[in-house]
Amino acid sequence: MKSSRQEKILEIISNRNIETQEELIDALREEGFAVTQATASRDIRQLKLLKVMVEGVYKYVAPKKELNEFSEYNSALVSSIKEIRYALNNVVVKTVPGLAQAVAAGIDTLQEVDILGCVAGDDTIIVVTSSEDASIKICQRLSKIAEK
Repeated sequence: MKSSRQEKILEIISNRNIETQEELIDALREEGFAVTQATASRDIRQLKLLKVMVEGVYKYVAPKKELNEFSEYNSALVSSIKEIRYALNNVVVKTVPGLAQAVAAGIDTLQEVDILGCVAGDDTIIVVTSSEDASIKICQRLSKIAEK
């Protein structure tokens, strides 16, 4: 439950401007997670979320990850990556069945400016990038992370 809730938090803050814990709690409740303020506060601390100013308002963001610094969440998923390839401005990541959405959430935490978005199915992720050069760069970065 905790990992799926924290995965949902990362998804919420990447898609919406969440300024307060109360807004995060409301968003989690809309997604079917019954959380208290204490639980939200603990999740924020464990995920090491930051508040940054964007367009004049503060919002929660996940910390930028370096290649060798991954949370327990990400490092546990790295081994589920089977193949990484690119074509034009898309990177395709193949995973163990059932883990594509979790790996996609991990990719989202990289906060790479050239990543426009991720779409995940059961065992395949399509990462849309800003250009073919960006796809090459992202493919290389993900390959290095996955040590493929």
